[in-house]
Amino acid sequence: MKMNGNEIRQGNIIKHQDSLWIAVKCNAVKPGKGGAFNQVELKNILDGRKLNERFRAAETVEKVRLDQKPHTYLFAEDDMLVFMNSENYEQIRLQSEFVGDSAAYLTDSMEVEVEFYEDRPISIALPATVVLEVAETEPVVKGQTAANSFKPAILSNGVRTAVPPFVGEGERLIINTEDGSYVKRAD
Repeated sequence: MKMNGNEIRQGNIIKHQDSLWIAVKCNAVKPGKGGAFNQVELKNILDGRKLNERFRAAETVEKVRLDQKPHTYLFAEDDMLVFMNSENYEQIRLQSEFVGDSAAYLTDSMEVEVEFYEDRPISIALPATVVLEVAETEPVVKGQTAANSFKPAILSNGVRTAVPPFVGEGERLIINTEDGSYVKRAD
């Protein structure tokens, strides 16, 4: 699907210079002299390179459509993570570095979305939040309130985060998988 250069938005995936790029930042610029353009910071999906490009309204780029398929996380084997397609039960193995830091939030039987381009996995999307237990934190001090102060904690998956002072060890919390931040206590 073709689109004009000024229509590129953050999160769009485009084909540019014979590779796949995701728009990380977009800034519409209207200088006093000359025509307007879209200043776009691109990140190569396949190898991680970054590129800054100017796209004018008259230029066209190809917007890429990715196939999203539901998968279930099964287990880790050495440095590979095994997922099963929820529709046809085929298994795929992905390098743990492909998933990145988000791999720490994977739990058995977790439902994820794997994006494919021409039957090649491009990215993986975890649920927005997960429930984890606090493995280690400073003890609760009587009289502390939920003011804008936080204390360090280590979660059951080994990830460090900041939690409110009233949270103690063994409590179950809802954690944001994107940045590892505390959301709220789990019910």
